[in-house]
Amino acid sequence: MRWIFTSGGGRWLMVMGSRSLGRVIFGLITTRSLVALMGLLILNYFTHHNEVMLLGHSDTYTRDKVMQVTFAYNHFGRGLIQRMPRCRHGYFHVVNNDYTHWEMYAIGGSASPTINSQGNRYLAPRNRFAKEVTKRDYAGHWQWKHWNWRSEGDLFLNGAFFTRSGSGRGASYARASSLEAKSSSLVGVITSNAGALNCRGGRRC
Repeated sequence: MRWIFTSGGGRWLMVMGSRSLGRVIFGLITTRSLVALMGLLILNYFTHHNEVMLLGHSDTYTRDKVMQVTFAYNHFGRGLIQRMPRCRHGYFHVVNNDYTHWEMYAIGGSASPTINSQGNRYLAPRNRFAKEVTKRDYAGHWQWKHWNWRSEGDLFLNGAFFTRSGSGRGASYARASSLEAKSSSLVGVITSNAGALNCRGGRRC
């Protein structure tokens, strides 16, 4: 896959049992989601999408507690609203991604996921009520305060902020740590070629 475009009501793209999904441009998708269950999402380019990425089958499907997903070096661009990603159960490493647009929030969760955010660049929208990177769904503070969500080395611009919870100790994030994060100051360079390669038949990419 190089390009994925849909129109109208949108469709589900499900990734099950795949090791990786990389160098794809996702655009003009309106209401449905990319659903990933296990693996690596790397160097993708996302634009014009409401519910961008849903990680997990359902909040009641507890077999997903062993899920481990890394997404690295992705660009989240114009026209994105929410779920970059939304995580249910499992362990998620969000590393060196460039978040330049969101309208509601960037990263969400609903069933005690472990989220390790490292070396990302978060540029908040102008809307003063949408500056928060994170969102917890279907849980009160007394519940989600125990969820392990941390931010390390992230760059927050235009008032963006990440609400941490649970433990900040490294041992709690061992299964949500898959590669070493680079400095957030390098994110623009790292993600500058995210998306499909500009390849032509008979020539090197």
